[in-house]
Amino acid sequence: MARKIDVVFSELEPGLALRKALGMGQDEIIKIVTDSNLRGRGGAGFPTGLKWKFARANMLARPGNDACFICNADEGEPGTFKDKKILEQRTAKVVEGMVIGARAVGATRGFLYLRGEYDYMRPLITQKIEELRNLGLLGDNICDSKGFCFDFELRLGSGAYVCGEETALMESLEGRRGEPRNKPPFPVEHGFLGMPTVVNNVETLAFIPHIILNGSDWFRQIGTAVSTGSKLFSVSGDCAKPGIYEFEYGVTIRQLLREVEADGDTKAVQIGGASGFCASADDFDKHLAFEGIPTGGSIIILNKSRSMFKMLKNFVMFFQEESCGQCTPCRAGCSRMPEGILKFEAGNGNSRTITDLLELADTMSLASKCGFGQSVPNSFRTIVSKFRDEILSA
Repeated sequence: MARKIDVVFSELEPGLALRKALGMGQDEIIKIVTDSNLRGRGGAGFPTGLKWKFARANMLARPGNDACFICNADEGEPGTFKDKKILEQRTAKVVEGMVIGARAVGATRGFLYLRGEYDYMRPLITQKIEELRNLGLLGDNICDSKGFCFDFELRLGSGAYVCGEETALMESLEGRRGEPRNKPPFPVEHGFLGMPTVVNNVETLAFIPHIILNGSDWFRQIGTAVSTGSKLFSVSGDCAKPGIYEFEYGVTIRQLLREVEADGDTKAVQIGGASGFCASADDFDKHLAFEGIPTGGSIIILNKSRSMFKMLKNFVMFFQEESCGQCTPCRAGCSRMPEGILKFEAGNGNSRTITDLLELADTMSLASKCGFGQSVPNSFRTIVSKFRDEILSA
């Protein structure tokens, strides 16, 4: 059984891991992170060490030898609030993770891209960053290491959900409308202002100091063979104890429900937010992991009094509002999906309507330019497959 543990919010002396990392070579830092099998905690799950390795290789091959390091704090997925709490309570860990990453890839500048709705946090974060700068953990000649310089700017997003996607985030940083770029080239090749660029999530970076201090073997002993380490879950909805929980990867939905004291009347659990997957009672013994049900961290619990049709309608209307409109499959699909759902509310929907919408969902998943349009159909497919009768009788 996966354990409830405390890594991310545990106490850690600022600078301890960074000083240890400065005694290592850049390749050694990257190897430790690679061997830990740390994967991105923002949802995509790309191996962190591999991302750093690619960025460093491209930086060395680039005239001028410079790179950029970005912390993605644009936490816009409905039901997710873990990164906000990390930044409020453990700013130093996130910054230290950034500085270690910058050291590894050879970056001299970076950004912390903060969700626009978190503007109220800016004074607190700015103060904590300045304290770290005064301690010599940021800026020029970090930790008295001559020639090692890295600093970053705090930038606010403008409320666009799609800017959580790394290339749209960089477009925003460069002063343009936040729209995803074509890939390839990938950010590690051609990112911010053409530089090799690493974009890591807040939670991902918070693990880096612990991995440097404790080693890759320690991290691999937590979680599963495929999904190493632990994961933060933002739990909300119909339970007695909502909040942020840290479990080893491999925890079952049922174990999590028991921990948060869901009352035994749970009908569904929306995993991964609006773009995630809906689990019914038949799924409650499945594992939350990359090889099971993956998630960026949002857990929304719904009891038997909740309407799954209203939940689905809420999601598709949200996506219609948030689509950037750049590519036709997503732009058109995010408009047609609500039109189809509203047919049921008007009494005009039937099984054929569902079939047509499922075909639309397949097209969006296959043809949309970025992960936004590709993931929009996830909640529709899973809610319809598990609660079809509720949709038909809406």
